[in-house]
Amino acid sequence: MASYAKPRTSKGRAVLCGRIAQDKLAHDILLLDLSDIEMSPADFFVICTVDSEAQMKAVVDAIDATVKHLGMGIPRTDGRAKSTWVVLDYFDIVIHVMLPAAREFYKLERLWGDAKAYTLTPAGAAKSVVLGKKGALE
Repeated sequence: MASYAKPRTSKGRAVLCGRIAQDKLAHDILLLDLSDIEMSPADFFVICTVDSEAQMKAVVDAIDATVKHLGMGIPRTDGRAKSTWVVLDYFDIVIHVMLPAAREFYKLERLWGDAKAYTLTPAGAAKSVVLGKKGALE
């Protein structure tokens, strides 16, 4: 397990989860800041794409193990058994690990298009981006 510092903010926790997914070669990682959206289900969504069920399991297991190790809680989960989409719900952060077909079909970026959006640099830092009308990066 890689060594990570325990973040103090929701954004820091979202970035941490995105970095863990990035370390497991997930791609198209997007952090959506929902904190200014009334009635949002969380402060942040972390959305990432994986290319296989095995990679999905690796990403989910790595996030779960690291977050538990840092004492940040145990998530409610959905989709772990043979799925195209796994959700880890840490209350303030919800992580969506999706196969490409599920990501394209559900288009969470478009659904939450009013959110502030961030990608991760290769070094794992959050970088602000603008989502277009269809939820795509501009």
